[in-house]
Amino acid sequence: MEYWEIYINRIKKLCKERRITINKLATMSDVKQSTLDNIMRGLTKNPRVKTLHKLAIAFNMTLSEFLDFEDLNDYSFEDDDDE
Repeated sequence: MEYWEIYINRIKKLCKERRITINKLATMSDVKQSTLDNIMRGLTKNPRVKTLHKLAIAFNMTLSEFLDFEDLNDYSFEDDDDE
């Protein structure tokens, strides 16, 4: 799984658990719909921390809580060719 896919899955899972749509999340987080759509489609592979922070707040979480989940914690950057 690619790094950016981990974020997408996290957002999808939280939306499903809270029974909110991606459109509603955009409104709740004050993140532009186009920005969120680009993240969800994998066009934006490295969203800004500010964007992730807004999403976390919309989920009533801290940024630390939002980023603290198994898939992300288990991700290894050793094979990442982005550097």
